Amino acid sequence: MKLKKILPQLLTLLFIILIFGFFTMNAQENMDTRGIQFGFGFLKQEASFDIQFSLIDYDGSMSYARAYLVGLLNTLLVSFIGIILCTLLGAVIGVARLSSNYLINKTASFYIEFFRNIPLLLQIFFWYFAALRALPMPEDAPLLFGSTFMTIKGLYTPAPVWNNFDIFLITLIVALVVIFFFNKFAKKKQEEEGKQYPKFLISLGIFIILPALTFIVGGVDLSWSFPVLKQLALTSFTYEGGMGIPPELIALTLALTLYTATFIAENVRAGIQGVGKGQKEAAASIGLTPSQVLKLVIMPQALRIIIPPTTNQYLNLTKNSSLAAAIAYPDLVLVFAGTAMMQTGRAIEIVGITMATYLTISLAISVLMNWYNKRIEIQEK
Repeated sequence: MKLKKILPQLLTLLFIILIFGFFTMNAQENMDTRGIQFGFGFLKQEASFDIQFSLIDYDGSMSYARAYLVGLLNTLLVSFIGIILCTLLGAVIGVARLSSNYLINKTASFYIEFFRNIPLLLQIFFWYFAALRALPMPEDAPLLFGSTFMTIKGLYTPAPVWNNFDIFLITLIVALVVIFFFNKFAKKKQEEEGKQYPKFLISLGIFIILPALTFIVGGVDLSWSFPVLKQLALTSFTYEGGMGIPPELIALTLALTLYTATFIAENVRAGIQGVGKGQKEAAASIGLTPSQVLKLVIMPQALRIIIPPTTNQYLNLTKNSSLAAAIAYPDLVLVFAGTAMMQTGRAIEIVGITMATYLTISLAISVLMNWYNKRIEIQEK
């Protein structure tokens, strides 16, 4: 009996090893024929190409490893911003889908059906080529909000200039730790004594007051650098100072957010509808306000339904960010699996590194979301 159970697994494993071995030997034979040596030494070589947008210092004299890091950080940036924005937007739209107000309900439904059924790549093209490329040149851009310019070359806004930023950052981390332990204390008191603390207001106060004290007693200072129009040539203008956000990042973030939020909205709607109506009525009958019913009864149970499919959408958004290459946003695929691979010819190594990077990011997101899902599950006592 044991042999019958183990034999299919052994045969499957043997088949996988044979397939992997075949492709490995075939690749090695082709590389030997062309005189290509497998290795990662090229990462130390000079990249010899510039990158339009970078979160860290970079120029063409730096190595391919540095170029890889630039592409990775740009990918993480658009993924992080997209996940935050699509979660907020999706939650709002999902709740709006359940509204008894006809206009709100139908508007939310139209949004979901419209953005969900248009291919993501076309949405990226729309925002980049149709919307952002139609904006004025820097010299013709109108002033927005007193200090911001929206141009064909991107969004230019004031940038913070910090003094003793490390003190502010440490205090901010301390505030988050204090908030964490306070919420655990408040939850314990509620479970043991039924006493409720205004957790949101107290947490918000800690988050604001503690960092604010660094400006009074910690020597932290904050000033602003404003964008100023500068003429480079007879007909060429740009902005100096402030912070410039490239149109490629804006278009990609908008498309990823609006597209992914539709699926998260449906997850939120399904999660809320998955909570029995009787529980809502029972909570209301003991005097809980609608906001308390939502916070204490509906959401703790709905999150168990919402989190697993939402995790899939976070993974999809991260992987879909690779479409950035279509509009020349310098993400990992364009910088490393595109330019670097064409210059070095190291297809196997670079594709392997790129695949391993996306796999690592996806697994990290999955581990984090599974931990959170485990943490919020209802424990039976």
